[in-house]
Amino acid sequence: MDFGVVLQTNPPAARTVQLAKLAEAHGFSHVWTFDSHLLWEEPYVIYSAILAQTNRITVGPFVTNPATRDWTVTASVFATLNEMYGNRTVCGIGRGDSAVRVTNGRPSSMAELRESIHVIRELANSRAVEYKGSTLQFPWSRGSELEVWVAAYGPMALKLTGEVGDGFILQLADLDIAAWMIKTVRDAAEAAGRNPDDIAFCVAAPMYIGDDIGHMRDQTRWFGGMVGNHVADIVAKYGHQGDGVPQALTDYIAGRTGYDYNTHGKSDNDHVDFVPDEIVDRFCILGTAEQHIEKLKALAELGVTQFAGYLQHDNKEETMRVYGETVIPALADHVTAKS
Repeated sequence: MDFGVVLQTNPPAARTVQLAKLAEAHGFSHVWTFDSHLLWEEPYVIYSAILAQTNRITVGPFVTNPATRDWTVTASVFATLNEMYGNRTVCGIGRGDSAVRVTNGRPSSMAELRESIHVIRELANSRAVEYKGSTLQFPWSRGSELEVWVAAYGPMALKLTGEVGDGFILQLADLDIAAWMIKTVRDAAEAAGRNPDDIAFCVAAPMYIGDDIGHMRDQTRWFGGMVGNHVADIVAKYGHQGDGVPQALTDYIAGRTGYDYNTHGKSDNDHVDFVPDEIVDRFCILGTAEQHIEKLKALAELGVTQFAGYLQHDNKEETMRVYGETVIPALADHVTAKS
């Protein structure tokens, strides 16, 4: 299992770069960032600084979308970073949430998402692609490599992920929901004639090392609110138990009355009182190193190939240190023992 951290690009940007360097020192392989250009600083600019000051780390958005940037511009950014620093980028993409809603936009359609994945991937892999009636290719790009990982919750998005995604991003660490969603993606891949083992399966959730469960829950309750935004769209389309959507994923949003994107992804979010402790515990990974290892081993058994931990709380450095010294080595030993 690989390990990543998920950061917000809050100023000063030097702080984001510092955390990325620390993540590399502790054995993490990926640094992901939010991509909402109004809420936080421009991530692609900061990626260049991170890549210049690290040796191994792969960087990418968690996640971008087809609506706020022209697809050819997105592809050009990745191809340029790869030319400058080697192939150390990955593109996480979804239909769009905070980046589009704060401008009163709408999430992209499934057709738009599917086409954008194809255009971005082909161009950023130094290949030609048909786009708006023209055949396009970067004449300056040689040997660039980019995988596109798709963030999904609902049945149609999961199906699309299995059909075209290089990876699947699931933003919650509930074992039951993860099992259902991973199976749905794998089934869709098989139906499309793909080998499901070729798809990366990334589970992302807040990770907090500590022993004060009340404090840890308060610091990470925001995550249930963030997930609730996506779940609300699914429930509106499919109903509370429609089309196989797990009831555990939908029941908790019954008390959801509103959401303020100005506190999106922040530990002091004041619009998440509807998120119960049970959901925080199920969606996040909290507690001692041993408790983290236990849940991560269970996720690995489900086929998860990367865990990406959100660090939007007050214990960033210590959590990364314990992961580097204890958690990551334990999972490496676990994989070795299985093989």
